[in-house]
Amino acid sequence: MIRIENAKREQAADIASLIMNAMTDECCLYFCGKDHTLEDFHKMMTRLVEREDSQYSFLNTIVALNDSNEVVGICTAYDGGQLHQLRKAFVEAAATELQRDFSNMDDETEPGELYVDSLAVKPAFRRMGIASALLKATQKRAKEMGIGKVGLLVDTGNPVGEALYASVGFKFVGNNTWGGHAMKHLQL
Repeated sequence: MIRIENAKREQAADIASLIMNAMTDECCLYFCGKDHTLEDFHKMMTRLVEREDSQYSFLNTIVALNDSNEVVGICTAYDGGQLHQLRKAFVEAAATELQRDFSNMDDETEPGELYVDSLAVKPAFRRMGIASALLKATQKRAKEMGIGKVGLLVDTGNPVGEALYASVGFKFVGNNTWGGHAMKHLQL
């Protein structure tokens, strides 16, 4: 049986691993640069999840837990109107820990939407409805926060992800580019 709950700080390492899974190794290696490893990036991301003022914070994350209380899925989402404030922690950590400057990154969200930054389910638990349950819980969270829309970006080369989002009710609202990839902006 899978349970959906608010994340806890002590789950940070597992959450960071799943956020990195959502980002893909290619994207994570881009953020790392040539002088750092995925392990270095994981350590930094774990610290960002542990914080309360980061876009990746445990406070912005819901988790799917199995009967053994193992984190098998995550959805990290935040108020798009707070993107710049929440992103500061990532920009500062990347500068300090990776010697990389991401202060001029493109905006991937906008005010008025609860932005799904990262959605991931461990491979062994996929195709069990967990991602859909996480998205539905995120939609409920948006309503509780008084935010009218849930938004996300999906890579144009990810038809499986796009089909999942459409099955939950997400609709195409425009094209976007993020991290050098052509993306579709979807909202629910």
